Amino acid sequence: MEIKETEKYIPSKMVTLLTPLSHNSLSSPQLSTKRHGCPLHQPHVPLRITCSSSAASKRVPKSEESPFKELRTVACGLLAVCTVATASPVIAANQRLPPLSTEPNRCERAFVGNTIGQANGVYDKPLDLRFCDYTNEKSNLKGKSLAAALMSDAKFDGADMSEAVMSKAYAVGASFKGTDFSNAVLDRVNFGKANLQGAIFKNTVLSGSTFDNAQLEDAVFEDTIIGYIDLQKLCTNTSISAEGRVELGCR
Repeated sequence: MEIKETEKYIPSKMVTLLTPLSHNSLSSPQLSTKRHGCPLHQPHVPLRITCSSSAASKRVPKSEESPFKELRTVACGLLAVCTVATASPVIAANQRLPPLSTEPNRCERAFVGNTIGQANGVYDKPLDLRFCDYTNEKSNLKGKSLAAALMSDAKFDGADMSEAVMSKAYAVGASFKGTDFSNAVLDRVNFGKANLQGAIFKNTVLSGSTFDNAQLEDAVFEDTIIGYIDLQKLCTNTSISAEGRVELGCR
């Protein structure tokens, strides 16, 4: 048994896919894949197919003309799919966080924030605020951009975070007891298992944020801006007070 390799170049990388061909493929080209990965049937007749985006690839050798031309197109397409599937990062609910930053003044960086790509949580340098203590911080966090900040297990109890931007922040297990989020943008924030007792979400954007197992007793949701689907999910949190449920419009 012998197989040949199909080579495809993509920017700065070369991806190799095994493209074996069964004996019957000479008359009717077919490719078969499994659900996981991109393995093909066991080969009997070796065939080399070259996929390239260069101008030279436009010259198809006679040996690859029909019926092999169709096979070459399918094989190259399959190669592209496999390349994208294996090269793309996978973001899961239990995604692994980067190691804790060793920067001496990492907690103080919250007072400066980040300013690159606020809406999409894009930053020039990770804003690692994990385990930092900002209890009763009344001035240095107001209006700051903390997009995509890592906030798990940090303390913001009693802090003034009004008008702050926390798009795509990761605040699992953090404490925000009595924190003022008035007029803040908290879209797509993960507040899983966070303590938000008495937090103020007045005129706050909460679209796309999640509150799985968060503590929301006595939280204020006056004029909160949130999508219908997100609202339905938030209303399933039984810790929200009766007044809070009325403010949200939970049924």
